[in-house]
Amino acid sequence: MSLINTEIKPFKATAYKDGKFIDVTEATLKGKWSVVVFYPADFTFVCPTELEDLANHYAEFQKLGVEVYGVSTDTHFAHKAWHDTSDAIKKVKYPLVGDPTGTLTRNFEVMIEEEGLALRGSFVINPEGMIKVCEIHDNGIGRDASELLRKVKAAQYVASHPGEVCPAKWQEGAATLKPSLDLVGKI
Repeated sequence: MSLINTEIKPFKATAYKDGKFIDVTEATLKGKWSVVVFYPADFTFVCPTELEDLANHYAEFQKLGVEVYGVSTDTHFAHKAWHDTSDAIKKVKYPLVGDPTGTLTRNFEVMIEEEGLALRGSFVINPEGMIKVCEIHDNGIGRDASELLRKVKAAQYVASHPGEVCPAKWQEGAATLKPSLDLVGKI
């Protein structure tokens, strides 16, 4: 079964953000748009490039009322140590969530059980706690924060414009579609 349009499951975790440890739960994600990005591990290779890319786009996500959460099966202590030692991770201002028990990683169905690590999973969650975008990559394939930002904008547009949908490559301000019998076979 797909996770699309399912509600996020209960969890409790600790994150590192702005020099502090904070609690994060499913309730934290509700009430605003959220992006949850799973990655395999701290102190690795592709992961810091992705998290830095997200950090470079973080202000844009924030303008849209979106909080970003980076999640791995490392502890929040490891996140702090990585933040303190990596130039790329020093740029990260969003919470880095520790999931050493794998609860959150399993909730989002991205756990590689035999390794105890997460796949690269990206999830967009609406204010009601429903998953609207789910994309899972092999760990050798890095993601693009600008594409994730585009998907957030599309999800927000569709949510605020019932009856409209966003076509392929839709960008903010571009034309949308209103599915109807009149469109069948004409696109």
